[in-house]
Amino acid sequence: MGVESGEGGAASVKEKYQQSLRISSDAGNTSKRFDDDGRSKRTGGVWTTSAHIITAVIGSGVLSLPWAIAQLGWIAGPTVMLLFSFVTSYTAALLADCYRSGDPVTGKRNYTYMEAVESNLGGLKVKMCGLIQYLNLFGAAIGYTIAASTSMMAIRRTNCFHESGGKNPCHISSNPYMILFGITEIIFSQIPNFDQIWWLSIIASVMSFTYSSIGLALVIAKVAGCYCSKTLRMKKSIIFLLAKLTLYEN
Repeated sequence: MGVESGEGGAASVKEKYQQSLRISSDAGNTSKRFDDDGRSKRTGGVWTTSAHIITAVIGSGVLSLPWAIAQLGWIAGPTVMLLFSFVTSYTAALLADCYRSGDPVTGKRNYTYMEAVESNLGGLKVKMCGLIQYLNLFGAAIGYTIAASTSMMAIRRTNCFHESGGKNPCHISSNPYMILFGITEIIFSQIPNFDQIWWLSIIASVMSFTYSSIGLALVIAKVAGCYCSKTLRMKKSIIFLLAKLTLYEN
């Protein structure tokens, strides 16, 4: 009787121990899959973070940056660039500080701009933030649609000029390209978790480096062209001067 009760107690202890192991194992697997706030665990690393930063800082605007700096001059141009770099650094530090509300280690995470504004400011400022965000998104969508259709139209017009030898005026409408680009935007916007695709940031970073390389190549070509034209003019002037001296001596 005592032996049976002892064996039953040992079996009960063993079962409780195995159950605790299963619970701890499930908790460990859960902690590996989810963050401390219950959302899916973030999988970003140094490379994806760097890709996001490069994509956010370097865009297609770098193609017009040399022209803009040239218009401002050697004093105002670098000054404006330093000013905007300071603004970018300040806003990046501000966003990092607003990522968690309350305690910087265990506080509530803010995953969007509106959540950060709601946690820190609240009230009417949240609605103002949402309004500004949607207006910015609306304006960016219109701007990119126009820019993309204009670029495609320019490529089509260039090909038309080459094919006709410059005889055809090549009047081309941008409306079909706007419609095509708008349909493409609608299709891509229906893809679920499109912002979570890891290789998307890599492609965006490659495009950012491509923009920078194109801008750098255009600047080098412009400087080299100006230098070559000045050298050519100088050579022509020297030849003309020598010809006059030779004629005078004769």
